[in-house]
Amino acid sequence: MPRDFSTVPLLTREKPITAQTQRIDLAIAWEWEYDQAFVAQLEKACRHERISTCIVEPSNVESITARCSADELAFETYLDRGSDAVKEFLPLAQLVEKSGSRIINSYAAMQWAMDKATMHLEFLAAGLDVPYTIILSSYNKQPKVEIAALDKLGRPFIIKPAIGGGGVGVVTGAETASDVVQARMSQNRQKYLLQKKVEPVLLGRKRAWFRAYFVLGDTYLVWWDDLTHIYQNLKPSEEREFYLSPMRDIITKIAKISGLDFFSAEIALTPDGRFVVVDYVNEVCDMRSQNDHADGLPERLTHGIISSIVAFIIRQKHKPRTKELPLQNTEHQWSRFDVMWG
Repeated sequence: MPRDFSTVPLLTREKPITAQTQRIDLAIAWEWEYDQAFVAQLEKACRHERISTCIVEPSNVESITARCSADELAFETYLDRGSDAVKEFLPLAQLVEKSGSRIINSYAAMQWAMDKATMHLEFLAAGLDVPYTIILSSYNKQPKVEIAALDKLGRPFIIKPAIGGGGVGVVTGAETASDVVQARMSQNRQKYLLQKKVEPVLLGRKRAWFRAYFVLGDTYLVWWDDLTHIYQNLKPSEEREFYLSPMRDIITKIAKISGLDFFSAEIALTPDGRFVVVDYVNEVCDMRSQNDHADGLPERLTHGIISSIVAFIIRQKHKPRTKELPLQNTEHQWSRFDVMWG
């Protein structure tokens, strides 16, 4: 259910980090039941490399928050897959950010990248191919809008809210202006994007629709059928044969634009040879495994993502530690939850 997180009190450490504080290399916060297998795999890989971990979940988030506030515990790196959905994780997220920990996907970057309307304009400015799009103000701000260029979208077209994921609020078969009005009224605080449908070319028997992943400097490509939502590994020979490597440059450019460390995007190859970024930034990747879910990630991709995270933590361990960690005034960043849950 939607919740308003704006009233969460801003916590501070009771005293500065000291030599007696227990330092953890990587803390992983999670709340979704389907994240359990991924978190367990990541923790196991960290143990193998002698990386200390702290697993934060709904059952212990309050006690861990108290320990961090009392300067008993500190995290060098924090992977947060909880505070975007469950408000009980927010006080800890605020503490971790103010402590100067390295957060995988900083909250400022998350706030910036989560707005599809903003990303659309930034991608255009950066020279990336995106679908023809009309951006509309929220229904609350502008109930009546004239959509003069609706015919340019073709039929059917896509309607999607500017903020949100998992397909929530997305209309894939819109035909008329009344469909637009209905969608805007359903989430009346949201900006909306009206987009022309993109039809990919066929490569062999496969639709040329892909998910590209950026993970702390590394890139991964997989087939992803937009109709069945089924992943398949992309073989190195296929990447060479169909000349798909430009997608690695595209996802790297998106990382620079968004400021995110770990995310995915959907990219389609069109019959005229263009790589079109269709779904811009998925900032909290679905990490369900294909072993347990038909529409989950192939194990090879999961292992690659985990390897990239572990390699990053190892690099972090060998970086010189500053004597004082910076404190930043980041109170404004938490307004993102008003948009998501308000």
